[in-house]
Amino acid sequence: MTFDSIMLWVLFGALVLFLLALDLFVLNRKAHEISTKEAFLTSLFWISIALIFNALVFFHLGQVAGLEFFTGYLIEKALSVDNIFVFVIIFAYFQVPRKYQHRVLFLGILGALLLRGTLIFVGAALIERFHWIIYIFGAFLIYTAYRLATQNEEGVHPEKNPLVNLFRRFMHVTPDFHNQTFFQRIDGVWWATPLLVVLLVVETTDVIFALDSIPAIFAITTDTFLVFTSNIFAILGLRALYFLLAGVMGSFRYLKAGLALILGFVGVKMLIGIANITIPIAVSLGVIVLILIVSIAASMIAQRRQERQLALSQKSNES
Repeated sequence: MTFDSIMLWVLFGALVLFLLALDLFVLNRKAHEISTKEAFLTSLFWISIALIFNALVFFHLGQVAGLEFFTGYLIEKALSVDNIFVFVIIFAYFQVPRKYQHRVLFLGILGALLLRGTLIFVGAALIERFHWIIYIFGAFLIYTAYRLATQNEEGVHPEKNPLVNLFRRFMHVTPDFHNQTFFQRIDGVWWATPLLVVLLVVETTDVIFALDSIPAIFAITTDTFLVFTSNIFAILGLRALYFLLAGVMGSFRYLKAGLALILGFVGVKMLIGIANITIPIAVSLGVIVLILIVSIAASMIAQRRQERQLALSQKSNES
């Protein structure tokens, strides 16, 4: 690594630590219920930071690198919506008060940063040494696309999480929440609170999402710095996006199909490399943006049509 590349890593690491400290010790020092307005402004803040960093990548590393970062960030941002579907189910199942959800997601994201960083560096090292692994990634993404297109939210069962079941064998869990603490001392014995169980479920769920999403960025670029930074910026904005969209996830009925198409596309993009066929990054970005626009627009049209039919049905019943 050159001195310039080392400085890029150091500066990025310092930026992430500063943003996490700002979030934990300033913006969300006290447990409170995140309003839609606060979630919108926070989400806008994280997106703005990512786009400013993207502009720096354009300026210092060139146009191709800038497009690769933006495309990778867009893919991860889109795939993070699938995380939100599952988080909604997890929090509803464990009946986590809304004001405690931010703490769980914050710590969950710290774990995700470490996990994804490890997987990215391992994946990059494997691709550099065994280039054919990228074709395995491509096949895996196509399988993931099929699985995403055919599964439903009801298939998520937090109570069947093997790590949680193992944890309950060795640790007592209190029946109720105790503010936002993860442990509670009762009669001289330490008990875990349900919030710690929720955190375990969130962390283990992210392992599955990481195995799905990280190979997708390697279809865009194998530059470890770009893969890592685009992934991290998308993850940093996940909590704000959750509080912004959690209440309206049912309206995006075709978004899962759109995400499946994106995964299928990047999987094919990897596999056709066997025949020395490459898809320019600008074309890849255009395809991904188009799929997202169509899936969101189709969802909104279907939602409005359903609302109109419901209104007409109510009028008909009243008459």
